[in-house]
Amino acid sequence: MNVLRFSDLVAAGRVAGQRVFIRADLNVPQDDAGRITEDTRIRASVPCIEMALKADAAVMVTSHLGRPTEGEFKPEDSLAPVAARLGELLGREVPLHSAWVDGVDVAPGQVVMLENCRLNKGEKKNNEELARKMAALCDIFVHDAFGTAHRAEASTYGIAQFAPVACAGPLLAAEIDAITKALASPRRPLVAIVAGSKVSTKLTILQSLAKNVDGLVVGGGIANTFMLAAGLKIGKSLAEPDLLGEARAVIDAMAARGAEVPIPVDVVCAKTFAADAPATVKAATEVADDDLILDIGPRTAQMLADKLMAAGTIVWNGPVGVFEFDAFAHGTETVARAVAASSAFSIAGGGDTLAAIAKYGIEHQVGYISTGGGAFLEVLEGKTLPAFEILARRAAG
Repeated sequence: MNVLRFSDLVAAGRVAGQRVFIRADLNVPQDDAGRITEDTRIRASVPCIEMALKADAAVMVTSHLGRPTEGEFKPEDSLAPVAARLGELLGREVPLHSAWVDGVDVAPGQVVMLENCRLNKGEKKNNEELARKMAALCDIFVHDAFGTAHRAEASTYGIAQFAPVACAGPLLAAEIDAITKALASPRRPLVAIVAGSKVSTKLTILQSLAKNVDGLVVGGGIANTFMLAAGLKIGKSLAEPDLLGEARAVIDAMAARGAEVPIPVDVVCAKTFAADAPATVKAATEVADDDLILDIGPRTAQMLADKLMAAGTIVWNGPVGVFEFDAFAHGTETVARAVAASSAFSIAGGGDTLAAIAKYGIEHQVGYISTGGGAFLEVLEGKTLPAFEILARRAAG
C-alpha cells in the first residue's frame, strides 16, 4: 500500500516551520477521579510528536476520549489529564486549547493539545464544513491513530481529504507494514487464530480468512460451534447452533484448498462458570450433557502449538479459553508461548489478546502487536480501512 509517510517528509526537510496537525489515539482508561490508569497509548504517540518537534514544526495534537456528546462539554470528557501526562513524557508543558476549530496559535518548536475532537459538532458524521476548517489549521495532516482507522470521521478522514498534505505517522505506518507482511504477502504456512464467544461476531472474518490461510484455529465459544458442526456433543457450553451451516461451510472451504480447521480432540470442562469450579479434562467425544467447555485440553493445545511452531506467519485474535480463570488458562498459555517461540512473523490484536500477551509476558516475542481493536478486526475481514483508502488516494495525487 502506497501512502506518504511523515518520516519521509521529515527526511526530505519539508516539515520545518510547517503547521503539523497530528491525529493521535490518546483514548486512555481513567478511574472515577479522572486519573489515567494505563498510559500505553500516550507513550506510543510520543515518537511522532517528538519527530515533528525536532523538525521545528508548529505541532497540534488531538484525539477523542470516551464517548462525549457532540457540542456538550463535560469535565470528564476533557483531555486535560492526557495533556498533563504527555507533558511529563515530553519534558515540556503541553497547553490545552478548547474551541480550537476556528484557529490555533502555535509557533514552530511548540506543541499544543486540542481538546477532545469528538466534542465538535459534526465530527462523527464527517461533516465537510468541520473537516475543511480542521484542514485549514495545518500544512501537514498526520494520521497516527490506527485505533480510529476504520472510522471515517472529520478528524480522521475529512481532514485528510482537504489538508494540503496528508500522511501516515510512524504508528500507522508500522500497522500498514505489519498487516501487509501478515496478510498481503505472508510467509507460508499462514495460520490464523480466531477465538471469541460467538461465531456471529467473527463470521465474516472466518469466511475471509478461509480463502487465504493454511490453518484456521478456532477457540472459545466459536470452537464449540465448530465442534457441533463436526458432530460432537458440547453439553451446555456456549455455542450458536443456528450457525452450524456457516461453520461447516468454513470447514469445507478450507478442506477444498487442502487446508484445515483443527477440531479439539480434548477439552477442559466444569459444571459451573466460576473461577473455583473443579476442572476436568475429557476427550472431545465424552462431554456430558451438563458440562461447560471452558478451555481446550492438553492434547489439543500441543497439537495447535506444533502447528504454530511450523508456521511462517501467525495472525492471532482471541484467547482459546477462559484464561481469566487459572484452571482454564492452560490452553491460551500454551498457544501464547508457542506464538512467542515460533520463528514465524506474528501479528496480534484485540483487547483480550493483548491481555493474554501481558499475562504471559511475551510482548517482546510477538512480531507486531496491533493497537487497534475494531480496526484490526476489519482488516482481518478483508475490508479496506477508510484511513488507508484516503491516504493512498492522496499519495496517488
